[in-house]
Amino acid sequence: MNVIVNISGSSVDDYAHIAARLNGSDIAALEINISCPNVKEGGIAFGQSPDLVKEITSTLKSRSKKPIIMKLSPNVTDITVMARAAQEAGADAISLINTITGMKIDIHKRKFVLANKTGGMSGPAIKPIALRMVYQAAQVVDIPIIAMGGITTAEDAIEFIMAGASMVSVGTANFYNPYASLEIVEGIEEYLQANAISNIAEIRGIVK
Repeated sequence: MNVIVNISGSSVDDYAHIAARLNGSDIAALEINISCPNVKEGGIAFGQSPDLVKEITSTLKSRSKKPIIMKLSPNVTDITVMARAAQEAGADAISLINTITGMKIDIHKRKFVLANKTGGMSGPAIKPIALRMVYQAAQVVDIPIIAMGGITTAEDAIEFIMAGASMVSVGTANFYNPYASLEIVEGIEEYLQANAISNIAEIRGIVK
């Protein structure tokens, strides 16, 4: 089994320290969560600045012996700018999207539901946004894209592959259906057989 470890931090040094400590492990790759705030830069998330994306990516590439997957934040004006920045700095792959910033207010208590006021929203509601961003990123980078964001069925996964994803990741669906990933794999196989497709690469990025 290949294991990909997701890491985060509040400074470039944090990320580099964790990455270096994992060099001797058997993990397959590191996924870098850059939606975290950079304390030294006033709290701006690493993933919201192309310069910071480049800095942290290049630093990790120099410190880590593992493939580096940069997990991009959707809370940006143009996802293609961040995708390009990650590729130019040497990322082995990118994954997207991370959660979208949301908010919930308790009208009876008249308070924020979350102590931090805002939090990450994931699941099926964000799928159309994730699909659009994966497609946009696929138009500007050559490195593999791991798609995520509301994938609950084989059809969802195939959409992302047709948009340009090399792989897909299932998150929220696992909370209510522990067989979701297996069902998605089986559904993709059935689709390929039904449509006489011998290799999934034939439909990767097929929509233009």
